[in-house]
Amino acid sequence: MTKEDINQVRERIEILRREIDRHNYRYHVLDQPEISDAEFDELLRELQQLEEKYPQLQDPDSPTRRVGGEPLASFETLEHKVPMLGLDNAFSEEDLIDFADRVKRLSGLEELDYFCELKIDGLAVSLQYEEGLFKRGSTRGDGYSGEDITRNLRTIRQIPLKLPEEVSLEVRGEVYINKKDFEKLNRRREEEGLMVFANPRNAAAGSVRQLDPRLAAKRPLKLFLYGLGQHNLNLSTQEELLGYLDKMKLPVNPNRTICRGIDEVRDYVRIWQDKKLELPYEIDGVVVKVNNLALQQELGFTARSPRWAIAYKYPPEEKVTRVLDIEVNIGRTGTITPVALLEPVTLSGTTVRRASLHNEDLIIDKGILIGDSVVVHKAGEIIPEVLKVVEDKRSGTEKEFRMPANCPSCGSEAIRLSGEAARRCLNPSCPAQLVEKLVHFASRRAMDIEGLGPAVAEMLYNHDLVRDVGDLYYLNTEDLISLPRMAEKSAENLINALEKSKDNPLRRLLFGLGIRFVGEKAARLLAERFETMDRLSEASQEELTEIDEIGPKIGEAVEQFFKTDETDPVLEKLRKAGVNFTEPKLQAASNVFEGKTFVFSGALNDYTRDQAKALVEERGGQVSSSVSKKTDYLVAGDDPGSKLDKAEKLGVEVIDEAQFNVLVS
Repeated sequence: MTKEDINQVRERIEILRREIDRHNYRYHVLDQPEISDAEFDELLRELQQLEEKYPQLQDPDSPTRRVGGEPLASFETLEHKVPMLGLDNAFSEEDLIDFADRVKRLSGLEELDYFCELKIDGLAVSLQYEEGLFKRGSTRGDGYSGEDITRNLRTIRQIPLKLPEEVSLEVRGEVYINKKDFEKLNRRREEEGLMVFANPRNAAAGSVRQLDPRLAAKRPLKLFLYGLGQHNLNLSTQEELLGYLDKMKLPVNPNRTICRGIDEVRDYVRIWQDKKLELPYEIDGVVVKVNNLALQQELGFTARSPRWAIAYKYPPEEKVTRVLDIEVNIGRTGTITPVALLEPVTLSGTTVRRASLHNEDLIIDKGILIGDSVVVHKAGEIIPEVLKVVEDKRSGTEKEFRMPANCPSCGSEAIRLSGEAARRCLNPSCPAQLVEKLVHFASRRAMDIEGLGPAVAEMLYNHDLVRDVGDLYYLNTEDLISLPRMAEKSAENLINALEKSKDNPLRRLLFGLGIRFVGEKAARLLAERFETMDRLSEASQEELTEIDEIGPKIGEAVEQFFKTDETDPVLEKLRKAGVNFTEPKLQAASNVFEGKTFVFSGALNDYTRDQAKALVEERGGQVSSSVSKKTDYLVAGDDPGSKLDKAEKLGVEVIDEAQFNVLVS
């Protein structure tokens, strides 16, 4: 294989890793997924296959080696004494057979008992009991630490606050919402003029993570428990474990069974594929576990999942409906996206009326016409998608859709830039873009301006009160009260939220400004490196790309942003309004690592990668993602990969996790 071919594979792997990390963040942290489970699984599977085929390109930081997501800053963080790892997925009976063959090979046993249970489509949580009393609970987070949601879990009436026995243990399960309860919840939100939830999983996740437990208490949350974390119980099988949880009056799913061999597992999977729609709650598959707990320990774990369990995932439900029309939406970066308006169809318990068609190439490739009958699905119960056209249902009255030559919002030419699939409106004053930019600026992960959602943003623009994000900070209560359906209390709350947002660190302001290609991570790296908006605005592309993980595309976009005529007036408004333009410096715990560069490779037992990095930076050192002659220490965890080879070739000092612990202490 040529060097050029290897570089192409490396580039594809990096693209996949970035995309998977982004989608992991949106799904696990924000609960705002952009793609379906099936699409995400396909990205992950492609990356796994490439990494297996080209082991020299493996990286312990790859998303294939870890559970996605980071704990929310709004909650305190609880560490998991035993990691809450995800499961590998099976999408066919052949995958189940491969799983069974691996278990046989690793265990040396020909016949095994498997414990099968339904895979609830909810939010993974951990509950800790001390001497029989419920003390605390958390989300899974990144698998090693999660958000402390104790007060919200206490509102779930299924959770006993005191167990029948004075035992200390950690139990794990899924919080979910029943189908009928979900429908009632959405009807109520619709009547109140609130945004409806996309699916029961999102509703459960959003409810459990409310900062106000009184709001969580109003949501119809339920829970099924299926496993243990840290404990000292003397149990021998998974079946016995679930029986014990049942005995402790903890909620467990009655739909579980023991299967003798993989053939019985396949039969169980087939039975529930037909019966799953009869259930009062959503499931997306069946979890298969080796029943013997001692054998589970013997089989052990990979860096991201147990070797003794697998999740069989059912294919998404598909139905036929009709494309009534195709309209276009304009995003904050000017992207013009076609959207199919569908004859309403019920999928996975909710009514689907719209589906994104992404770009004109997809419409052409799938041959979609207005009036066509199409097969749609909602993969993972989340994002509606048009799969294909049912051509034999065409009547001849169908019409071809053409992307508009001009932006429907401002009339500017819709341009398709070289190398891009989407058309864009490049007019920075386009009304549709400006409204979307306001919404993004106010979003929770940006400036977190509560009360400034899409409807309010549109009213502010339409009533000529706001033309860019800088104008927000010059609003007053009288301006807001003049808007339709804006009460005095709501107006005061929004003004207070705007005032509070002025103190946000620079990284959140940078993310909120919506610079193309600059996500949260890039915004943080830029803010930490340059510390002030002034220094960043004067940085050249070369200076920007000196930062690890800031590539030419991001560097060019940042440089162009500050050179654009429209940027200076907005920044000046923000500055005069008193919005913070600086990033607080990290306070070093000591200078013991001053001038030292660390690289981490392989899985660590005591820390997440972010925790280890923070320990180094608090002591005056820095962490790099790649080994070079300037590297002082390579910290080698489990399965360190190619970085270890490179470190040894360059003569870099290699230490293990125990030696690292000595250094930091």
